[in-house]
Amino acid sequence: MAVYPTEKIRNIVLLGHNGSGKTSLAEAMLFNTGATTRLGRVEDGNTVSDYDEEEISRTMSINLSVVPSEWQKHKINVLDAPGFVDFQGEMLNGLHVAETAVLVLDGSAGVEVGTQLTWEMATKNQKPIAVFINKMDRSNANFQRVLDQLRDTFEATFVPLQLPIGSGESFSGVVDLLTQKSYTGEGTPGDPPADMADDIEAARLELIEYAAEGEDELMEKYFEEETLSEEDMARGLRSGLANRKIVPVFCGSATDNVAVRSFMNAIVEFFPTPAVEVTAKNTKTGEEVTLTGSANGPLVAQAFKTINDQYGRITYLRLWSGVLKSDTRVYNVQAEQEERIGTLFTPRGKEQNSVEQAVAGDIVGVVKLSHTQIGHTLCDKGTPLAVPTVEYPNPVFAVALKPKTQADSAKMGPSLARITEEDLTLRHRYEAATRETLLEGMGDVHVEIAVKRMSNRFGLGVETSTPKVPMLETITKIATAQYRHKKQTGGAGQFGEVHLRVEPMERGAGFEYKSEIFGGAISQPFLPSIEKGIKQVMEQGVIAGYPVVDVRAVVYDGKEHPVDSKDIAFQIAGREAFKLAVQAANPVLLEPIMKMTITVPEEFTGDVSGDLSTKRGRLQGMEQVRGNTIITALAPLAEVQRYATDLRSLTQGRGVFTMTLSHYEEVPSHIAQQIIAQAQKEKEEH
Repeated sequence: MAVYPTEKIRNIVLLGHNGSGKTSLAEAMLFNTGATTRLGRVEDGNTVSDYDEEEISRTMSINLSVVPSEWQKHKINVLDAPGFVDFQGEMLNGLHVAETAVLVLDGSAGVEVGTQLTWEMATKNQKPIAVFINKMDRSNANFQRVLDQLRDTFEATFVPLQLPIGSGESFSGVVDLLTQKSYTGEGTPGDPPADMADDIEAARLELIEYAAEGEDELMEKYFEEETLSEEDMARGLRSGLANRKIVPVFCGSATDNVAVRSFMNAIVEFFPTPAVEVTAKNTKTGEEVTLTGSANGPLVAQAFKTINDQYGRITYLRLWSGVLKSDTRVYNVQAEQEERIGTLFTPRGKEQNSVEQAVAGDIVGVVKLSHTQIGHTLCDKGTPLAVPTVEYPNPVFAVALKPKTQADSAKMGPSLARITEEDLTLRHRYEAATRETLLEGMGDVHVEIAVKRMSNRFGLGVETSTPKVPMLETITKIATAQYRHKKQTGGAGQFGEVHLRVEPMERGAGFEYKSEIFGGAISQPFLPSIEKGIKQVMEQGVIAGYPVVDVRAVVYDGKEHPVDSKDIAFQIAGREAFKLAVQAANPVLLEPIMKMTITVPEEFTGDVSGDLSTKRGRLQGMEQVRGNTIITALAPLAEVQRYATDLRSLTQGRGVFTMTLSHYEEVPSHIAQQIIAQAQKEKEEH
């Protein structure tokens, strides 16, 4: 593939609801360039973009794919993002490196929850947005209805650049409102149908007005002459899109390859180039530097995707500035390590087409980088520049992992590290409170696929289960206890006696250890031994096996033996005295309370709030925003561990939520009794 200059490159990310036809659109664009000889179909599992085994079996995108299309002496880097809400990380990576977000809508379904989610992502990232209304050949597709829905749902100026010729089975192409030519499946221009003349004239007049608003100079010209030339209109639309004043709307049928060529023409004509300004920070001097996306600027390439498989690591890079050449050395700013760049390649699905170099604005791949991870910046060592990275949402779903065999136990750590490296919305951690290894993600499908990938790629066998809730134990009143440890076995014995008081502390205060011993009842060297014994119990728990928190332990008396007292004796005495004191101090369980923000269409508000009340949830607020209800609530983690699945079934997949730890609260006594009884039963069984 040829190397294109920055001004001849366009980077677009295809976003939208699952099943809106993003992959089919990318496939049609590639087919139109002649790079493929047949139009692949998602249902047949033969598209260039969806090549992963899981994608083929599930007939949906899971990964962000790069599908470059060479069109009219330009290179359009099409980033095909998943539409399923679990894969938000892939959507955000695509948005980060693209200049324009193309929202793909189903012409029959209109605005769906995925449309709203991705719109919010694009606007939050301040990206120009274009809309492609797909599947116009469906029986109930309606261009005007979807356009009205867009205008009702989002605060933006939607500007149709095309009108459909027919709809449903009679859909045959589009009329370009700029040139007033019709384009059918073959992409050759023709005269529009005579019966559309009035609609075309009205829509074109509207288009001229929106184009004039793109620049002040054009507005003045429009007021003077009451019209604009095609060149002026194109200029105004280019400016309006780049400055996010307008959202151009296109339509077509990707699976039938109707009006896709005219859409590609528009990408080349109107969409912004990658010569955008990015603020970088010089990590050596601390100065901020503005990169202009120029090939003549300092080298700055950022990793935005990695793939770890059994053969090694593949890294995708977006060049923000400068030129990157094959067989060179670069500096990783975050890792503070040099990396060797081998052969660069242009990715096309799973294909790799070698290139000698890449310029600012382009996207390339490289293999076997040792230290580079997603978000890391590669540059010249003398000019260490770091660019902004993606902010990822917190996980909302987790499973506990248990290795199937001893061999799996050894593989689990490295496998988890590699799978979470390539998807930063996946996280793994060890939960000390429950002694479980957790894998966390954005939903059940997300985590399930990660587990399958570890099995397929690294041969890791694990059993998954719902995690135990990481509860805590604490006390609610002051209590005292004493314990004497005495062991005599013929030789040197063991002796230690500890008198202990426990006091409750404020929530979050942790642990405090004090001594009120006067007169040498216990020698100073044995006091740390008592603390060590207490801390052992605090880790293991007293009533249900969870860590003990927010307790002050005070040693106020005790006894020792001149010969038999030793470190281990006071460890045991301290440990047992602490257990007795805690049991006498009215111990309780604390559970994590999660702060939840749930966004659902208005018609599901009652069902969702009612369901929350059955989960011991407490509503904190409710807000109506353009057809959606945003509910904020507090709920115990024990009740909402599987909320991703619950919300999907309650709202037909149209609800989304975020969840973060708010605080810990006392568990209601009737529930606590069940947990304690279960813990005792498990202890006896082991």
